[in-house]
Amino acid sequence: MKKDFTPEKELLFLALGGSAEIGMNVNLYGCDGKWLMVDLGMTFSGEQYPGVDLVFADLEFIEERLDDLVGIVLTHGHEDHIGAIPYFAEDLGVPLYAMPFTADLIRRKLEEAGIAREIELNVIDSTDSFAVGPFDISYVPLAHSIAEGNGLVIDTPYGRIFHTGDWKLDEEPIIGDPTTEDELTALGDEGVLAMVCDSTNVFNPNASGSEGGVYRGLMEEVKRHEGRRVMVTTFASNVARLQTLGEVAKATGRQLCVAGRSLDRIIAVAQDNGYLQDFPDTVDFDKAMGLPRGDILILATGGQGEPRAALARVADDNHPIKLQKGDVVLFSSRQIPGNEIAIGVVQNKLAERGIVMVTDRQSEIHVSGHPGRPELEEMYSWIRPEILVPVHGEIRHMQEQVRVGQAAGIPHNIFQKNGDIIRLAPGRPGKLAEVRTGRLVLDGEIIVPADGEAIAMRRRIAREGVIVVAVSSQLKPSLECFGLPLDEDMGEFIAETSADIVKALKALKGSARKDRAELTEAVRLATRRAATRWCGKRPQVKVMLMGE
Repeated sequence: MKKDFTPEKELLFLALGGSAEIGMNVNLYGCDGKWLMVDLGMTFSGEQYPGVDLVFADLEFIEERLDDLVGIVLTHGHEDHIGAIPYFAEDLGVPLYAMPFTADLIRRKLEEAGIAREIELNVIDSTDSFAVGPFDISYVPLAHSIAEGNGLVIDTPYGRIFHTGDWKLDEEPIIGDPTTEDELTALGDEGVLAMVCDSTNVFNPNASGSEGGVYRGLMEEVKRHEGRRVMVTTFASNVARLQTLGEVAKATGRQLCVAGRSLDRIIAVAQDNGYLQDFPDTVDFDKAMGLPRGDILILATGGQGEPRAALARVADDNHPIKLQKGDVVLFSSRQIPGNEIAIGVVQNKLAERGIVMVTDRQSEIHVSGHPGRPELEEMYSWIRPEILVPVHGEIRHMQEQVRVGQAAGIPHNIFQKNGDIIRLAPGRPGKLAEVRTGRLVLDGEIIVPADGEAIAMRRRIAREGVIVVAVSSQLKPSLECFGLPLDEDMGEFIAETSADIVKALKALKGSARKDRAELTEAVRLATRRAATRWCGKRPQVKVMLMGE
């Protein structure tokens, strides 16, 4: 292999995001000098990136090889698979390929970003193969928690890849027509070199369950709460769940109200692409609140505890939709790892007001969109790959899928993480090299390294506080303190610290008394030492020397 990591007469796999983590899915396949990208996703920020909402995979590796990138194929429309497109597609400068529903979501994102005319977006409306460089690709419809979830068959001169995307098995999918067991078995009969497979739900010892079962569970719950306002929170992108809730509303004689812009957007995209054609007309907030309590079913965003979403505002009693004691919120969604605290905050506010809550632990009102262990084992038996490459999961998920694959008799089971270049063929498959990967964040309107100085400084300020010291030409200091736990003692602290600063400045000898760098450092050290002595903190200290 060349030092510049250009694929030669071989088939390579490289994840830049989504392996050893959940979200930010970005996968590359290399063949005969060219690279194909599958998915370009993002994830939402947490407390580790203060002031930041969106996190992206660092695409430096492929950005340095843009002449060799032939296209980006999108498996489905979830944000962790398409969310980074508006931020990177123009710079990458290659065609995008997606099924109609996913393509519509992408098109609207590109229009909002003002770059739709600059991006070639190819809509693939069949499962027929299409060529992208040396790769022949076809979509394989699979059940998932969004319309038009797909795996990919990627044919190359060195063997066939089955890239599952996000998937599950569902005998009653509500929306869509997934590929059947017989069709998947026939695919396996033709020979599959490698299956690159979703690992998210590998620890579930049971199958994920069916959307048909959720339909019955939601119908039963809404009927059970006759005479009460019922709000259901679910993932906006789950078109099958929206279809179910529309049917539940009609069957229970309730009018439907939608609270959340992402729900409005998904409903519009779904209807434009032939889904939700029988979805009932919705009523606005004012009309909803004027109806008898048992005559309304409310769909709301915010099941992950998002503070600005409809459910959080309802919990705070700061939304046109009002719930009262005895009303019901059905959580038709699972807790995404990392969101437990935020969800708990919202749920506790609802509980304090006497609002009844029902989750998937109490009733069958949600099923996962990812395969449990029995589904993985069934897929292995149909596809019969020579190589299993787990993706889309944390390290523990992917290592567990390696063990499941080994137990199922798959000859080669390869654990990899972001940055590992895996040679799939020819020869014995395995890790060939490792390249640098990382994270980027959208900070305001600028994309910057997640480990850059701005984010690091923000963390330090959040943890330790900050002191701004202005020193006059007469060596008289003035302090402003932020984030120090000295509310009652602040005056005494400032007085003592000011005295320490004056003492430190007077202790300077000779030329140091006129050296601004020496003066600044003396002030900084005296201030930090005083803060540490008073409260155990090591704040950031900003020094301004006034005058000459």
